Amino acid sequence: MLLLQNARIASENSPVLIESDVLIVEGIIQNIGKSLAPPEGARVIDARGRILMPGMFDAHVHFRAPGFENKETITTGSEAAINGGITGVVMMPNTRPALDSATAIATVLENAKHRSRIPVYTSGCVTKNREGKELAEIEGMRGLGVKMLTDDGDTTADPAVLLRAMQYATEFGMFFASHCEVPELAGPRALNEGVMSYRLGIKGSPACAEEIIIDRDIRLARAAGAHVHIQHVSSKLGMETIRWWKSRGDVKVTAEVAPHHLMFTDEHIGDYDTNYKMNPPLRTQADCDALLEGLKEGVFDLIATDHAPHTPFEKAQDFISAPNGITGLDTALVSLYHHFVEPGKFGWDLVVKRYSAEPRRLMGLPVAAIEVGQQAECVLFDTEAETTFTREFMKSKSQNTPFIDQTLKGRVDLVILGVDILLER
Repeated sequence: MLLLQNARIASENSPVLIESDVLIVEGIIQNIGKSLAPPEGARVIDARGRILMPGMFDAHVHFRAPGFENKETITTGSEAAINGGITGVVMMPNTRPALDSATAIATVLENAKHRSRIPVYTSGCVTKNREGKELAEIEGMRGLGVKMLTDDGDTTADPAVLLRAMQYATEFGMFFASHCEVPELAGPRALNEGVMSYRLGIKGSPACAEEIIIDRDIRLARAAGAHVHIQHVSSKLGMETIRWWKSRGDVKVTAEVAPHHLMFTDEHIGDYDTNYKMNPPLRTQADCDALLEGLKEGVFDLIATDHAPHTPFEKAQDFISAPNGITGLDTALVSLYHHFVEPGKFGWDLVVKRYSAEPRRLMGLPVAAIEVGQQAECVLFDTEAETTFTREFMKSKSQNTPFIDQTLKGRVDLVILGVDILLER
């Protein structure tokens, strides 16, 4: 038994934090109220001043297994998630071999069952080996519970192949997540085309390389009667395109934005810092501002990190040669608080809705909530503390992040899942 006293409870439905005690018995929230008497044998934690909220859920992570375990494993990736207050994740299928069959999916899910302390779900490929030519074994993957199909890391290049996949898999209740990029336009995928690319002498990737496929894939979904989810949107016009399609009401489209696209611009790259190199690239302050408005409006249904670990050796290469991507699981919740909640740009209700509730709804999962009768799946967050993201602090196997050695406001103090306390500081 665990009694959390004087916690400020955050929910997706109200900007108001409700101060209350929460009693957890055998992993279930048994009572919520003021001045609850501790039952005999209960452990009591004074949570005064701290935020109690549902565990976060990240619907876009790369755990690199199988094939790239030198960068991340299911164990290290899931521990990084716990470290950041996240109690469930969805893996992307760009592994080696790619997750394009029932056999590959079954192996990953079995490994996750034994190597992770939180639920790990996985997406499956649209096409075999993500090559964009032949449909993957969709039926077999569906039988193992796969709901999201994506060739993430690349666009499904042939629109006829993607349309056929949409027409086929939609009948099974599956949906499609689109990495949006015209490779011929994107070039070396190094950074945004603009002042910074000119200054650094590197060919940039124009935003239209992303925006063209955003529009294309939503049109294909409309033609097929499918649900399409647009991944890691980075540009103002990309957001406005999704807003326009949503306003029509004749296609099911959802979308996500990553914390790094809300916080950083291509100006942060400075002197070729590869920790700011990602795909899609960081764009301009005007794009950041538009993405934030899109998140607050609900154009973006969810926040997702696109957690993409790489080894120090890889990231130490020259800017063009270094791989794209940054880690995000250890840092997301604290950085969202530091950059947005604490300055009053949005509230805890938006964090809970967009980074806990809606990602679970996207995957057809029960929503975690601080309510009587619900399984305890919650995070205690100290707004008065600070977190320094040293290599020793972070649990990911890779620490390719702009936040390395930075100190931010806020700290994840406690993570509870059922009868287990997964983390306690």
